[in-house]
Amino acid sequence: MNFKYIICLCLFSFFKLNAQSVVKSPDGKLKVSVSISGGMPFYSILYNEKSFLENSPLGLKTNAGDFTTGLNLKPDVAQNKIEEQYELPNIKQRNVHYEANEAVFSFTKENKPAIEVIFRVSNNNVAFKYKIYPQKETHSCVVQEEASGFVLPEGTTTFLCPQSKPMTGFARTAPSYETSYTLDAQMGKNGMGEGYTFPCLFKVNNNGWVLISETGVDGNYCGSKLIGHEKGLYTIGFPMAGENNGNGTTAPGVPLPGETPWRTITVGETLAPVVATTISFDLVKPKYKASKEYKYTKGSWSWIIKMDSNTTFPVQKQYIDFSAAMGYETILVDALWDTQIGKDKIGELAEYGASKGVGLYLWYNSNGYWNDAPQGPRGMMDNSTIRRQEMAWMKSIGVKGIKVDFFGGDKQVTMKLYEDILTDANDFGLMVIFHGCTLPRGWERMYPNFAASEAVLASENLHFGQGSCDNEATNAATHTFIRNTVGSMDFGGSALNKFYNSDNIPNKGSKRMTSDVFALATAVLFQSGVQHFALAPNNLTDAPAWAIDFMKEVPTTWDEVRFLEGYPGKYAVIARRKGTKWYIAGVNAQKETLKIKTKLPMIASGTVLKCYSDDEQLNGKTETIKLKKTQEIEIKIPCNGGIVLLN
Repeated sequence: MNFKYIICLCLFSFFKLNAQSVVKSPDGKLKVSVSISGGMPFYSILYNEKSFLENSPLGLKTNAGDFTTGLNLKPDVAQNKIEEQYELPNIKQRNVHYEANEAVFSFTKENKPAIEVIFRVSNNNVAFKYKIYPQKETHSCVVQEEASGFVLPEGTTTFLCPQSKPMTGFARTAPSYETSYTLDAQMGKNGMGEGYTFPCLFKVNNNGWVLISETGVDGNYCGSKLIGHEKGLYTIGFPMAGENNGNGTTAPGVPLPGETPWRTITVGETLAPVVATTISFDLVKPKYKASKEYKYTKGSWSWIIKMDSNTTFPVQKQYIDFSAAMGYETILVDALWDTQIGKDKIGELAEYGASKGVGLYLWYNSNGYWNDAPQGPRGMMDNSTIRRQEMAWMKSIGVKGIKVDFFGGDKQVTMKLYEDILTDANDFGLMVIFHGCTLPRGWERMYPNFAASEAVLASENLHFGQGSCDNEATNAATHTFIRNTVGSMDFGGSALNKFYNSDNIPNKGSKRMTSDVFALATAVLFQSGVQHFALAPNNLTDAPAWAIDFMKEVPTTWDEVRFLEGYPGKYAVIARRKGTKWYIAGVNAQKETLKIKTKLPMIASGTVLKCYSDDEQLNGKTETIKLKKTQEIEIKIPCNGGIVLLN
């Protein structure tokens, strides 16, 4: 498609629209206008009468027909009210009341049904998807291109994560959503030339914020991304041909009639709606019933501190003892257990763990034929027959879950593999963590045994390079407002070792630049129902007792989240509730000490709060403070430091 033509037409049709229809949010503040001009469909978004998305293109090109031009919009637009209440224990808000207004815009081409664009508008959220109709005798199609675009107003700045080139990085495993964000950058770029991974955050001048992502992606479609163009236009992009060693198609196949996944747009005058949005889960439904009641747990793992050579029976037994001492219910046995421990000894390890109340998660390579990652076990998760046999063995010895690594692609065939692994694992009562992988897109609700995905520059990079340690606070203040807003994030952090080596020896390996209180704060800031923290057995004696006690008690599932203060990449202060207890957590990446005042309206004045804080030298301390009548507190966080308060 000629995107320069789209830009010109967007600007022209902003002034001259025809066949326009409007759908509003329940509170009336968010307004979506859908129109057609010159046979091309467009939409725009206003919030409180301020422009957040200007006239933006819609449509699909398929091998069954081009549904981007020559279209007519039917004048009768079906509108419905959507209301649903659901409970999901492993996301940011346990009990969700979803209300939205839905409008179905029907387009014809040559007087025959072509596509529908289904919009749902809830307070602060817009979502849309396509329904494609059969064309004559054609009852299947390939979606060759999606014209869906997002035209941001001039002056908007971007907070984006570039998509990496295919078959790059370790053992040619990229892309795996592990590149660094570019913060507060100008529009008009396209990352490394391959677009940007979801979710994508934009600051619309002084009007507010826009978060763009997608949800409901399964084996019936591919994962998508944003492609940057000139004049504030971003469009949906499909996977790169080189992903997965060139295997699999880049364009998804769809039966007709058929639907695409949802494109989601969260809009807010502050970051509060972005932090609190549940749109990724509101739009999807469970794909199967849970085979049992899954437990969301805390655990430990040796690999982040001790690396591959310590995936051995004695070390894993030591970590079982450590998890038991912490009151944790699992350990993660990482790569190479198949050769360095062996199946028989894994059975013995599982039995020992059970005697301590600690279950096992086992690591697996997803390979496969699509990259060169050598770590074992390999060649099991990509084959249904072998995979199910392996899962039956795991069930027989009481394994709790698996961590599957090294996917490196968003093609439809890869999305089907994710879904197949989850579906089979549920048959055997196993929870699933994905690593070296794509973004989860509503999977917490779609797949009851889904635990978390990495899809971020996670804690392993703190071990691998000092640069990541130097940027740890910046990244924490970024992920809180972008990556972690749309899905559980398996970061594997909260280290209390000062140095990333097996014995916490000074000046060996990379050095942690952040404070112990920072480590506690990220345990609250980073949301994932299942957490394997980067703690080590030596922390029982070399870390502050108050830090260990906090890490013993911190929840991994939450009932509510609230944005308090922050700016992506600079600082973040949010609150999470578990039952009646509130945890307020903050980190600061700025060179200067952060000094702000914020209100805690959810906590009664006069309440005594326990406070973990840092001095200017990042020495942590604990104290109690009394919440003033104004319910306002003063927060002071030095660079690379943190703060945690709880009632």
